[in-house]
Amino acid sequence: MGSLTQRTCSARSWAIILSLLIITLLTGCEAKSEQAMVAPPPEVDVVEVVAQPVVLSESFTGRVEAAESVELRSRVSGYIQEVAFEEGELVEQGDLLFQIDPRPYQARVSVAQAELAQARSQQAQSAGEAERARVLLGRQAISQEVHDQRQAALNNARAMVDAAQAALDTAELDLEYTRITAPVSGRAGRAMVTRGNLASADQSLLTTLVTIDPIHVYFEANEQAAFASQSLLTSREPDGLKIELGGDRQRQYTGFLDFIDNRLNPSTGTLQFRAVLANPDGRIRPGEFARVEMPLIQLEQALLVDRKAIMTDQDRRYVYVVDGNNLAVRRQVNTGRQVAELTVINEGLAVGDRVIVNGVQNVFTPGMEVNPQSVAATPAVATQPTIAARDN
Repeated sequence: MGSLTQRTCSARSWAIILSLLIITLLTGCEAKSEQAMVAPPPEVDVVEVVAQPVVLSESFTGRVEAAESVELRSRVSGYIQEVAFEEGELVEQGDLLFQIDPRPYQARVSVAQAELAQARSQQAQSAGEAERARVLLGRQAISQEVHDQRQAALNNARAMVDAAQAALDTAELDLEYTRITAPVSGRAGRAMVTRGNLASADQSLLTTLVTIDPIHVYFEANEQAAFASQSLLTSREPDGLKIELGGDRQRQYTGFLDFIDNRLNPSTGTLQFRAVLANPDGRIRPGEFARVEMPLIQLEQALLVDRKAIMTDQDRRYVYVVDGNNLAVRRQVNTGRQVAELTVINEGLAVGDRVIVNGVQNVFTPGMEVNPQSVAATPAVATQPTIAARDN
């Protein structure tokens, strides 16, 4: 009986101790909950929405092409005696590129010179006989028929001189054509016909030559964009066209628009444009891929928001706006075109709204209190270059 009483007392003691532990734990949890409830609201960066004028641009793909491209062919036939240039190097207008064996053409020049001298001698003889015939006719010493025959012989001799002179000019021109020089300054391609091979007149392609400065970029815009850009392209002062080459942001250049085609391509529904780039060092090469930014629309008052502030919920876009009570309110927006790091907001915001641009990950639920910190807005490259067409 005593043993049972002891066990009962021991069980009561353990129950009391366990109750005290539970009370202690509950008290600690309540304290932690109270501490959590008094935690300060999270800091977020906000930018006040302002309206400003902006020119919206659109990107188009294009290709770099040389302003002038020449397929160099021989004008006379002959064997290549010399290739006088380094393949792929820059050449100046008038530089010797190929030398065709000139000896056959030099011989033809000599023959033509001899024939010209012979014709001139015959002309001199005919002129003397015609003069004597004129004198004798005045004395009635010869007939009119003889006089006319000698005058005709003189005219024939003069024609023979002209023909011989033309043959000499042709032979000298052919001799000159044995020296194939650069018609323009630019970069030469590889030699398609090398020394010792036969070049056929007007057939054999010897090399290609492309100009490098300036250089052209051709691109095409769809019909809607082409017509939307017309007012900006014709009414604004030229200030540079932004062109990125090869998808490399380190290779961005500024050019100007100098040509707009006079008709739409009926197959593609596009209009062709041409931009001009300065290329004094020759680093831009024909055939490169290019991305061109062309202005399309001018907005006098546009609302711009940093694109980092815009979030997506399925097919809807929204931002968090801080109201007058410092509560983060979810606001659905209708977005427009991109302008550098900013996005045009068509609907959903108003001037003066404070939009959260940094720290939005700390907003767990709409209506949550936040500690807004005003920061400067991202500079709007809104005044994108406006381009005007230039005459060549």
